Amino acid sequence: MANFVSPGVYVIEKDLSDYPVAINPSVVGMVGFANQGPINKATLITSQEGLVQVFGNPSESINGQALEGSLEILETTNSMYFIRCSDAAGAKDASSTVVIGSCPSFELSANDYGTTSSLYLDVQVNVDGVNFYPTPKQFNIPAGTSIGSTSAQAYAIKSIVGGSLDGAGVGSYFDDTTAGKTKGWVAAGFAGSSVVLTASAYGASTRLITDGLSALRPVDVSGNSGNQVSSISVTGCDIVSTGATRSLAYSVQSLYPGIGYNEGANVDGTTSGFSTQVLRTGGINTNVSINKDGAAEESFRMSLAASGSFAEDVLNTGGTSLKSQYVKGYFTYQGSDAGVTAMPTFQSQLSSNFIGEAIDGDAGGGTSAVNPRFCKFTEGTYTLAGGDNGAQTKTQVIGTASDKTGIYALDDDTLNISMGCVAGNSDQDVQGTLISLAETSQNFLAVVSPPEGLTSVQQAIDWSNGQSDERTAAIASNYAAIYWPWVKTFDVIAQKDRYYDPAIFAIRQMAYTDDVGEPWFAPAGVIRGRLTKPSEVEISVNQGDRDSMYSGGNVVNPIVNFPQQGLMIFGQRTAQRNPTALDRVNVRRMLIIIRKQLLASTRRFVFEPNDATTWEKVINVVNPLLDDIARRRGLVDYKVVCDETTNTPVRVDRNELWCKVLLKPTKTAEIVVFELNLTNQSATL
Repeated sequence: MANFVSPGVYVIEKDLSDYPVAINPSVVGMVGFANQGPINKATLITSQEGLVQVFGNPSESINGQALEGSLEILETTNSMYFIRCSDAAGAKDASSTVVIGSCPSFELSANDYGTTSSLYLDVQVNVDGVNFYPTPKQFNIPAGTSIGSTSAQAYAIKSIVGGSLDGAGVGSYFDDTTAGKTKGWVAAGFAGSSVVLTASAYGASTRLITDGLSALRPVDVSGNSGNQVSSISVTGCDIVSTGATRSLAYSVQSLYPGIGYNEGANVDGTTSGFSTQVLRTGGINTNVSINKDGAAEESFRMSLAASGSFAEDVLNTGGTSLKSQYVKGYFTYQGSDAGVTAMPTFQSQLSSNFIGEAIDGDAGGGTSAVNPRFCKFTEGTYTLAGGDNGAQTKTQVIGTASDKTGIYALDDDTLNISMGCVAGNSDQDVQGTLISLAETSQNFLAVVSPPEGLTSVQQAIDWSNGQSDERTAAIASNYAAIYWPWVKTFDVIAQKDRYYDPAIFAIRQMAYTDDVGEPWFAPAGVIRGRLTKPSEVEISVNQGDRDSMYSGGNVVNPIVNFPQQGLMIFGQRTAQRNPTALDRVNVRRMLIIIRKQLLASTRRFVFEPNDATTWEKVINVVNPLLDDIARRRGLVDYKVVCDETTNTPVRVDRNELWCKVLLKPTKTAEIVVFELNLTNQSATL
């Protein structure tokens, strides 16, 4: 506290407005397989559209029903963390190889024709047999053009045509590092073997044959300048070695492994998966689109020269600082000469290791006038292929605690998971890991179910009690709840009926209960347990079946098809065998929420003085929290004790602050009994 030593008016501000924080009770953790998306990372999903965008559509080829279940659950909650499991060793990225090509070009003669007379050029660019200009493009370089003290015809054309190939169809490049500063080129704005650049030089504006001026130099694949000519025709090339050992390309790979990135045709004629599309544009840039399911999803403007738009600056090369949601890109070199390390840029000649190679498809080194000096991506659509999910076994689903993979990715308090599921997977080890994590973290309720295909109620009971071939250990935990039988639902993706894991709809109704009621209301019965999407149950259970599943130490929550009211969840037991308040789902869910609220609301008191003042502050935070739950029908009564009776001298000496909270949870009316009494006619009612 401040000490005041001189007269004056002082204002002291104290914040005594502590209040309990709110906790979202409907956050679901789903663990399973998918064909695309991040691996072993709890990824927040807030909508069905977001799930499909990140992890792709469900498919019967994917083990389990994590995606199907997530789509159903996201109809009743907007908070889910999806953990995609994968085999890191066997999973592979899908990829496509974008061909790099050269723009056809020719060198301007070093002779300074512009000192006393003008130079006239006619230029045409032909792409796939079609002229880019209706008539040849005409350029006029006036006499007297110079750079510094040196006349430079090559420099002049840069100013007139457009420097650095920023012209639409044709441009020029001037090399001011050469002796005399007179070396320059004219190049087409398009790359590849289907591009032809033609030009004629004249010494007079009449552009007659007799005006022909030998001012143009062809450059062959060896980088050698030919004799000066007045007319020239140069063809671009693809920098892919067909008869030699070296090739250079740009590899576009899926951001994550998976077969969902492979592009292919569907039975209905549509396209699924991803491709890279390069669109021809003149000048220095290239438009690269990432197509998803046959339509452009992302577009990038790239250059192999300009700073800031170089391919590796525009498209991510790894999994961080993402510019694309789907792909990453790398330059690749394949060949016998491992000494090639520098990547070619749009304005730099390729490494001498490529000069003389069959880059134009001629194994003998080539004789045509092509010069791979100005490089761009060549137009085309390059499909992604080779993606692989890797193994889809329980090993990947369980994961490892040390690396927080698989189910263990849910072991994160910041996620605020309240319900956990591995939909479509009834493996004993998988479910055991999920339930154990729920118990040790105390953060969520594990929702499980017997496998599909059981033919009797007794089989379901035996399974839950560890007396079947599929399960040898009983499930006995108030952090777990079992639901059965499986339910038939129409799969809009597969366009057919399929049986779905009942755990999916159990969690769906828990989230629905949070929306229309309270987390401590039972997610069962006509009001909050009715299932509108499923059409049938795998096994029809009658009253006797339900009695067996729900009593006598058995803990299977039945899903029932009532004739008039339809399908509904008709039980809310946890898997606890002892008869306490925690043998009910609504009570366990309430305790999970209260625990989280207590942790979040009272963490501020750690390291505060352990005295009556702090004890009172703790009570002032906890009491309103429990009062709110009581007013919302979760508690019948409660009491908070935090004083010298709970904080004995021994506990205080151990730096411990204890607060005892006594709760009377509201019981649900699961058995409604009407007693009918018949009386004789003389009885008075």
